[in-house]
Amino acid sequence: MASEEAAAAKMVGDKYRSFIYDEGEKSTEWRHGGPPSYDVVNKLFEEGRTKEWPKGSLEEIVQNAIKSWEMEVSHKIRLKDCKTLNPDKFKLFVNGREGLSGEETIRLGTYNSLLKSCMPKEFQYYKAEEETFESSHEIFGSAFPRGFAWEVLRVYTGPPEIVFKFRHWGFFEGPFNGHAPTGEMAQFFGFATLKVDESLRVEEVEIYFDPAELFGGLLKGPPISESHPSNVAFKAN
Repeated sequence: MASEEAAAAKMVGDKYRSFIYDEGEKSTEWRHGGPPSYDVVNKLFEEGRTKEWPKGSLEEIVQNAIKSWEMEVSHKIRLKDCKTLNPDKFKLFVNGREGLSGEETIRLGTYNSLLKSCMPKEFQYYKAEEETFESSHEIFGSAFPRGFAWEVLRVYTGPPEIVFKFRHWGFFEGPFNGHAPTGEMAQFFGFATLKVDESLRVEEVEIYFDPAELFGGLLKGPPISESHPSNVAFKAN
């Protein structure tokens, strides 16, 4: 039964992401041995999105393109397997910091790439330089067991230089950095520029957002003491 369900999911694919179930690319090397499932976070996205863009609209195309790009850099371990970006030109810039190459982004992971801070360590809510790809996904996967959804709120210009506003959100239902979960929504908003080539592959991503928006929600939980074990999880009524 499970194998039949997996086969059916593979046939259907993902509504929002391309290049997951590409039968023509048997040689793709996946980080966890095979294509990921986004069923849980897709449900969160559909229940919590504030915009539902018409099919084929520029907003929907941009939204799905970013979801596909995030999927590839998070789950494919070789840059040459990533079809959403131009491997020779790709750079990721976050809050004015030095750009990261495609190889660096894949190695660090999106959480560490986005949340690296130039502040003194004692003022850092999350120390990206001390985390690996795996540990970063453990930390945020634990804090957001239903996933961390993402939506486009507005697109200001079309290709080749796409400028848009976005929202990222999840429910703080697992421990984070010594803080117990609250069950409340944690979210942040930002702006980004996406430069694409003639094949619509990404050459540059430039993102601006305030990490304090996110961490303000995650640090609201009370400190976990010995009477509150670190594996505590919020249970909704």
